[in-house]
Amino acid sequence: MPRTSGLRRAVAPGADRRGEPAPEAGAVVMPNPDHLDRLIHERLRLGLVTALVSGRSLTFTDLKRLLNTTDGNLSVHARRLEEAGYISVTKSREGRLPRTEFTLTPAGKAALLRYLDHMEALVQATRELVRQGGE
Repeated sequence: MPRTSGLRRAVAPGADRRGEPAPEAGAVVMPNPDHLDRLIHERLRLGLVTALVSGRSLTFTDLKRLLNTTDGNLSVHARRLEEAGYISVTKSREGRLPRTEFTLTPAGKAALLRYLDHMEALVQATRELVRQGGE
């Protein structure tokens, strides 16, 4: 067996790094759905980051109306995204009224792009499996 560092396992011929058999030539490789960013994958959070992808900030009221949700629901999901560093939240006042604005951060944009790449790979692999099954 070849000598490896403590960080890598030896890989048997014809196997991948997880020790699973390498796919046959022309075989469809299905991306692992478990690797989706669960933080973004939730419907309301996906809607929130997608709404902010234009680069401009949106207010709490704008997002609440756009996403057709309640104050509490939006607050909880926005907090999760903020804690992850995916969105930034700015609070201010307009006269006597509070104003909360949300902006997508560079980390949030990168996470969304990774999520979309993974979803595209899942869709492409699934389409190919459907095509192969129909022959």
